[in-house]
Amino acid sequence: MKNSIPLGKLIAIGGNEDKGTYPNPRTKKKYYLNFFELGILKRVILESGKEDPRIEVITTASMIPEEVARIYVSSFTMLNCNNVGILDIRVPEDALYPEYVERLKQADIVMFSGGNQSRLTDIFGGTEFLETLRERYYNQPNFVIAGTSAGAMAMSKTMIKGGSVPDALMKGAVKMGTGLGLINNVVIDSHFVKRGRFGRLIEAVALHPKLIGIGLGEDTGVLITEGSQIETIGSNLVIIMDGHKLEHNNAAAAKKGEAISIESMLLHVLVKGNVYDISQREFYPNLKLRQQAAESVLLTAGQDANEPAPAL
Repeated sequence: MKNSIPLGKLIAIGGNEDKGTYPNPRTKKKYYLNFFELGILKRVILESGKEDPRIEVITTASMIPEEVARIYVSSFTMLNCNNVGILDIRVPEDALYPEYVERLKQADIVMFSGGNQSRLTDIFGGTEFLETLRERYYNQPNFVIAGTSAGAMAMSKTMIKGGSVPDALMKGAVKMGTGLGLINNVVIDSHFVKRGRFGRLIEAVALHPKLIGIGLGEDTGVLITEGSQIETIGSNLVIIMDGHKLEHNNAAAAKKGEAISIESMLLHVLVKGNVYDISQREFYPNLKLRQQAAESVLLTAGQDANEPAPAL
């Protein structure tokens, strides 16, 4: 049985996370890892609560899975994680292997690589593997599901499959589909800043105004806890788009190829350490202020409960 609030954690990464760069081999310096400072892969490990967690990397989305697998094994090894496996799932039949489901049950961290997000939904949709992943996410504290680029975009129930950036905001330019369904109230886009995907996410939110749009910059991610609290990690920007106050929105009525007209789209720009509450649609400069606000709400609720009933 699933808890209503997930006990696990999601870490969605915008792509191009720095996995470690080596200097010229003729120099005497040791290798230098930017992500030690930026904290994304290290944060993935930290959130598991274990020094050497069991990590399973899923390269399904990639068309070069062997190369991607080597990069991630090397990256995690540099972070002193030596218990790393690769779930080499390339066709739907692979996802049915009992061995892979058992390995999933033993993992502390599951990492989805980048590539094509539709491959993830096509291969895992309706499988015991995906149901096990969801069950563990909802019921096991500190179980971490991380995904970069396509692996991040596929986390949501409503997923951006693709779309032309130059034609964004012309009805039909953005292709929508069904994701893995780990989180229901958002839609996620990646490589957001360098590839100029603002219009693409605006159109996605206009089509689904009850969802929160999350645009992830490169080498930047979000840690999502309790299914609703976002904390920004990494070196770049996270863009939040909120359409719940839209007044004019012709996205549903416009014909294919027609321009979309929108009024009152709310936008937030988050940097490292900023927090956003999805359920309350509130921005906070840091986690401490978010916690203070939550404590204030609880205190007010307690005071109201202790007030005497009005005289009749």
